[in-house]
Amino acid sequence: MPIYGYRAADASGKEQRGTLSAESPEKVAIALRKEKLTPISIAEQNAMSRDLSFGFLQKKPKARDLAVFCRQFVSIVNAGVPVISALEMLTDQTENKMLRSAIGETKRSIETGTSLADAMRSHPQVFSEMFITLVAAGEASGSLENSFSRMAEQFEKDAHIKGLVKKASIYPIVVACVAVGVVIGMLVFVIPTFQSMFDQLGAKLPGITLAVIGASRFMQSYWYIVFALIAALVIGLKQFNKTDAGKRLTGKLAMKLPIVKNLSVKTACSRFARTLSTMLAAGLPLIDALDIVASTMTNIWFREALLDAKDSVSVGAPLSEPLRDAGIFPPLVHHMVGIGEETGGTEEMLGKLADYYDEEVEAATQQMMAAIEPMIIVLLAVIVGTIVLSIVLPMATMYSSLDSL
Repeated sequence: MPIYGYRAADASGKEQRGTLSAESPEKVAIALRKEKLTPISIAEQNAMSRDLSFGFLQKKPKARDLAVFCRQFVSIVNAGVPVISALEMLTDQTENKMLRSAIGETKRSIETGTSLADAMRSHPQVFSEMFITLVAAGEASGSLENSFSRMAEQFEKDAHIKGLVKKASIYPIVVACVAVGVVIGMLVFVIPTFQSMFDQLGAKLPGITLAVIGASRFMQSYWYIVFALIAALVIGLKQFNKTDAGKRLTGKLAMKLPIVKNLSVKTACSRFARTLSTMLAAGLPLIDALDIVASTMTNIWFREALLDAKDSVSVGAPLSEPLRDAGIFPPLVHHMVGIGEETGGTEEMLGKLADYYDEEVEAATQQMMAAIEPMIIVLLAVIVGTIVLSIVLPMATMYSSLDSL
């Protein structure tokens, strides 16, 4: 369905801007008049203008924002408020601008006769395929509140896991930045002070001192080259990670590096189990559920394993077999899924598996932090100690020479 950008005036004459998905500009005008707005201009948006309005000017809602939206929606609807009125209320109280705009446009689309799922489908950057599928399943079964409750729990768990991973990554990043700043400060400001003293003495300097002095001179003369190289390295790594080869390499490293492999694998298992359990609870067929779950996986190896599992399930194989054959899921995963298939309680087993791995992710995060902290401290001590040693050695040599006179 086309998306139209509009300019309209309210009852007080104040201009308002926004977008609305509708079949035609006339339908947009009708929807605006129902909102007591007088249309000024209506124009269909192209892909570039939509990307700018959503991707560049607005911040994409986080999992926690969507969890709050789902919880509030359930509370309002359960109180007997119609869906359209509930969306109008949520539009007023939602903080994230992109989500607020999407909710408002969804409400206006519903007023033109569009279903809630189809209205949300016009905002793929806000509402994921999983979100839309669960909404459609809720509308079809008449249990929309249950679908939103399941999504709220899903988003809350997802936000919790992301928070743990973010917490684990913040500390080393901050310490690394501080270390780089300390080293640059010593090379630019501290070493030159001692360098002039060493030049006046005219004594033979140790190799480590000459190396540090050379690095200091290079930093002072060609600092822009250093920063350009760092920027090029960061940009190059980001672009490489967008390629298929980059995704495969980073995904493999995440599963193999001793420090991060436990956290990476357990996070993927938690997301797989939680999302698949949510999909099956909504009544979605297993094949369709696996397709959606695969799209939520950030590691390309797990995504491809689930797509392969979908193909195997489509020809009659039980889900536990392709999970076992993939070789990247822990044995507990395919064992629990296999038990669920035998007892007819796959959804329940997946829920228990997700709860287990949620706890394992927390433990893995603490273990990774405990391993990284001393490593960073040792690395920082080696770097700073090398610089300090390059200063102390010539001074010790000088004092020895004075004592021998």
